[in-house]
Amino acid sequence: MTGTDQPADSPRAAKPDPNAIHPIPGYENEIYAAPTLTRANIKVGDFTYIADSDFESHVTHHYEWLGDRLVIGKFCQIAAGVEFVMNGANHQMNAATTFPFHTLEGWLMDPPALADLPLKGDTVIGNDVWIGQNAAILPGVRIGDGAIIGANAVVGSDIAPYTIVAGNPARPLRKRFDAELVALLLEFAWWNRPVDEIQELIPILTSPDLEALRRELKARLR
Repeated sequence: MTGTDQPADSPRAAKPDPNAIHPIPGYENEIYAAPTLTRANIKVGDFTYIADSDFESHVTHHYEWLGDRLVIGKFCQIAAGVEFVMNGANHQMNAATTFPFHTLEGWLMDPPALADLPLKGDTVIGNDVWIGQNAAILPGVRIGDGAIIGANAVVGSDIAPYTIVAGNPARPLRKRFDAELVALLLEFAWWNRPVDEIQELIPILTSPDLEALRRELKARLR
């Protein structure tokens, strides 16, 4: 038996199933998000997980009448306590008061026109993004593939691919890789490959030997 072979009765012998809710048998507090979704304005890619038993409770102030969407790619890793704050959290700012009379019982106010609200658009998270514990992602943010968001970060502006950010407000600390390797990873887009190919790629994707990774990506992209 080689180091990658598994006995037939091993849990690792089963092919990864993106429609399974619990990717760790017997453990309830980590789930694949996609098969649990009930809201049409949330899209999550295969194998993205959250360290909780419920995903949609982490998406707040999300009202269908505003029309904004949360879009998350594949293979993202979302820690406990992360909050995706959507556009419904914003109040009208172009009038004398920001108080939302229209949302509260008994007040004589129709909802403001959408043009009068500071809407930021869809929130879009790329693929293979790691979001640390208790981070807050604010409305309309776009986070690129392979980014890492530090614990307790408050992300209010766009994050480039393969960038590590931390703090409140979140600021870039450094790029994970050099520009050439980032370009190769984005072109190769391993997260869009078939599961069987990803299985084959795991040793190189998880190795700290970045030069070997660079050579492999170049060879496969020829």
